[in-house]
Amino acid sequence: MAILFILPLLWMLFASVDTSAIQSLKIPENITMDNYFGVFGDPTIVRSFMIGLLISGGQSIIVVIISVLAAYPLSRYRASYKKPFLYNILFLTSLPMTAVIVPVFQLFLILGFIDKIWAVILFLIGTSLPYAIWMMKNFMDSVPVSLEESAWIDGASVFVGLRKVVAPLMIPGIFTVLIFTYTGSWGNFFVPYILIQSPEKMPASVTIFQFFGNYGLVDYGQLAAFSVIYTAPVVLLYYLSQRYMSKGFSFGGASKG
Repeated sequence: MAILFILPLLWMLFASVDTSAIQSLKIPENITMDNYFGVFGDPTIVRSFMIGLLISGGQSIIVVIISVLAAYPLSRYRASYKKPFLYNILFLTSLPMTAVIVPVFQLFLILGFIDKIWAVILFLIGTSLPYAIWMMKNFMDSVPVSLEESAWIDGASVFVGLRKVVAPLMIPGIFTVLIFTYTGSWGNFFVPYILIQSPEKMPASVTIFQFFGNYGLVDYGQLAAFSVIYTAPVVLLYYLSQRYMSKGFSFGGASKG
């Protein structure tokens, strides 16, 4: 099973440095970086990467902030609406995108939001929030309330306790939600393809189509180079956050202190 998954990755790496790359896996006769230069030399592709980073990065940061603020009362307060609200969140996480994209497209037409990148970011934030709130609430339940109570005794407000006590202890959970949201947005082809009309505003997840020419002709070398570059932000995000995520939750010493 591991070999079956590794073979496409090997093809992507080998084909990206082979100007005569084909559909089959083969070791390149001459290693060259021309495919990468061709990708970076296309301003359309570079712009699409910048747009993709803007959409995914902006969405992820806003989703994390809102989900932390929304998860706090669900985790800490007792309210009659909490259980139905959580059930509604759980229901919203199960809605397939294909079931809502038609009315959303109609709504975007009425409001004049078609071809607006900021509107696409808002829609992606709305679709990501239910699962993010659900995850963040479960992470926040693991933080002992006694730590906040100690901060309150010292004169801290609820918001200060959330920012200086709860949030730092939830860094593994925050990075988990951030990575989950970012990867889902970075690889999202369907939503930008439907809600964005101008080719110059398409993110990288959509511009990959330009490597597929007419009559089935494909530039496999540049396609592979584009794929390698396309995976770099997600791999880099995992690498930067793994030391925080691997620490897990440890509150024993903090509770005793």
